[in-house]
Amino acid sequence: MTTSSTPLDGVDLVLADLDGVVYKGPRPIPHAIESLNRVAETGRVGYITNNAARTAASVAAHLTNLGLSVTADDVVTSPQAAVKLLAELVPSGATVLVVGGEGLVDEVEKAGFIVTRSAEDDPAAVIQGFSPEVGWTQLAEASYALHGGIPWVSTNTDWTIPQERGVAPGNGTLVSAVHTAVGRMPVTAGKPETPIFHAAVERFGAEKPLFIGDRLDTDIRGANRVGMDSVLVLTGIDGAKQVLAATAEDRPTYIVEDLRELHDPYPVADVADDGTVTVRDSVVVMRGNRLEMLREGGSSLDLLRAASRAIWNSGLAIYGIDVPGELFDRLGIPRPRK
Repeated sequence: MTTSSTPLDGVDLVLADLDGVVYKGPRPIPHAIESLNRVAETGRVGYITNNAARTAASVAAHLTNLGLSVTADDVVTSPQAAVKLLAELVPSGATVLVVGGEGLVDEVEKAGFIVTRSAEDDPAAVIQGFSPEVGWTQLAEASYALHGGIPWVSTNTDWTIPQERGVAPGNGTLVSAVHTAVGRMPVTAGKPETPIFHAAVERFGAEKPLFIGDRLDTDIRGANRVGMDSVLVLTGIDGAKQVLAATAEDRPTYIVEDLRELHDPYPVADVADDGTVTVRDSVVVMRGNRLEMLREGGSSLDLLRAASRAIWNSGLAIYGIDVPGELFDRLGIPRPRK
């Protein structure tokens, strides 16, 4: 076995997503708070969220209540990044139709724009973000305004958002409703787009940041787009099934079960000349389009790390690979129906 340094070695800034990484709904995820506090003892920690419903100050207050030491300046929100985009499209002082909640309204007003909720006020642009209160009326007003061809900025396009009771529709579903009505897409600031990552790196002055996320298509894809190392933590949206199927743009640098593993030496996948992949005592190999488990090992996480590396190295799409049912069973993935 080859063992590397920990994921934190050489890192001057840890950026953590919130939903699915630090908390689900109001409750902290097990081991997240103490692990991030440990990181903060020797380094800088910042928080990035695509959720536009709350202000940076309210997010910081929530994190502080959970046991973290956080100020509003430590929180980078998608509304903050979206307003920067908005300022490139319309002049300061312009009237902007806001679809969203307090977090978005606060940033729009701080940037010097006039907020309206009605298309009848002849807005110069529409800016849209998630809020649990957004419904048909707000979406309809956005549609009425956008038919005039004005700019449209969205904070993010996450299809889902993890909540304490389960997974719920995210801002992407609301953006999609407006898109269906107007026939075009917005400019987007949040993950996986790069503006929010650039805003975070600029704010903290980081040279070697590490991003922690729970979903591949936003968190990991966005980090990859800006050349940032990433950690996928399996406490939120995506799990073993999605990891095995991840395309090149969605593959994380590290995979962990919870944030305690940030501080542990990370096992390197040893790849032999014949393509055999070994992660500690888990050994797998691709033979043609079939994945074979040569040794399961004692850790399902190491098996996932080995199997995903073998699949990724094959260059084959997951639907073209014969994956043994025993692997699905070991990783807790329901077997595909034949």
